[in-house]
Amino acid sequence: MEEFVSFVTEEAAPPSAPGEDEHPALALANSAVALPGGHMADLLGTPAQAEQWLTRRDLAPADAGLAEVCATQLRSLREQVRSLLASRIAGQPALPAAVTAINDAMTRVPTASLLLWDEKAGPCRATPHPTTAIVEHALAVIAADAADLLTAADAARLTACASPPCNRFLLKRGRRQWCSTRCGDRARAARAYARRTATTDDATSPTQQVTVHRPAPDA
Repeated sequence: MEEFVSFVTEEAAPPSAPGEDEHPALALANSAVALPGGHMADLLGTPAQAEQWLTRRDLAPADAGLAEVCATQLRSLREQVRSLLASRIAGQPALPAAVTAINDAMTRVPTASLLLWDEKAGPCRATPHPTTAIVEHALAVIAADAADLLTAADAARLTACASPPCNRFLLKRGRRQWCSTRCGDRARAARAYARRTATTDDATSPTQQVTVHRPAPDA
């Protein structure tokens, strides 16, 4: 039977998972959220949503006018980052295409700060962000962060949310295995329901009757 999936508004998505504020790559991986009932919340579903997502993280200026091709680039990198995070958590080899996508994004644009000379402020160094390369620079920043996240100490804290159907990743803090309070409440409710169901099944199960055959007395 085919799974029913519909897309809902951004407001339905849970709050940021632990680690997203420090790692834009983790935030990108979590920008498509699986919700109960077969729903999805895609924070990059349209160019306007993608622009808003980048602006909130200081990866693009407001009113940049992103096109659909830009949103598609972000969604494509998202799938590659998700693949790499899943491989790291599972302790399995990464897909070569995912590694290549990260390296290509990091090296596609210059990252060195150039010398600029302002008429009033004088000389300074800054990384140029021409309008035509806004997304390329954002992808480079996210890709570099993904590489850092996968190779630094934080990689040991990477885990997947333990509350189905949630598909988000997080950095563990203590024993917490959920990406949000909402997911934690749902997991606890599911466990409580399972315990009640098991208790009810035990109480209503019929008692098995055993017939004992005794040997006939000797004549």
